[in-house]
Amino acid sequence: MTSVPSAPASRATRTPAWRHREAREGFEIAFVTTDTSGIRLAGHTTAVEAGRAWSVRYDIELDPRWYTRRAHVSALSSAGEQAVTIETDGSGRWQVDGVARPELDGCLDVDLESSACTNTIPVHRLRLDVGEGAEAPAAYVRAVELAVERLEQRYMRVDDDAGHQRYDYRAPAFGVECRLVYDTSGLVLDYPGLARRVQ
Repeated sequence: MTSVPSAPASRATRTPAWRHREAREGFEIAFVTTDTSGIRLAGHTTAVEAGRAWSVRYDIELDPRWYTRRAHVSALSSAGEQAVTIETDGSGRWQVDGVARPELDGCLDVDLESSACTNTIPVHRLRLDVGEGAEAPAAYVRAVELAVERLEQRYMRVDDDAGHQRYDYRAPAFGVECRLVYDTSGLVLDYPGLARRVQ
């Protein structure tokens, strides 16, 4: 299967950062912590998009197989403060602020509109070989109002080159088709039209 590594036995933290560009102007930093109990993605994005400034903080808990278990997301903008908590049993059933959301059934990942970091989740969970593709519907959290909806997505691992992994990504609801470039640890380096890694 894929060369993307599982969480190491000892506790380790990485601090990737992205400059968001084109779709919005901003910056994101994440703390990716792995240990035997699973993975935690804790991060913060601040941006200006369509003349509106906003800030989103996230804390996502995943099991050792990179299946999402819980996410807490908070946002601050001129509209005020918002927060949402999303929980899943790991088998595709979800609750949003304690209320069951059956339209999300079958989703195994959470994807934040505000974050480039969350595109690492399905890559690790799917563990695709070169030439393999898979559907990866996600519980999608909007950037400012934090509305949660279902997003159909597909990832196909097209090649590996010079320490980079390349995936063709599709999200038909947004008309998005692009090639995402990852490093060997499965963290996105380049998301065309959205973000580029700076650390």
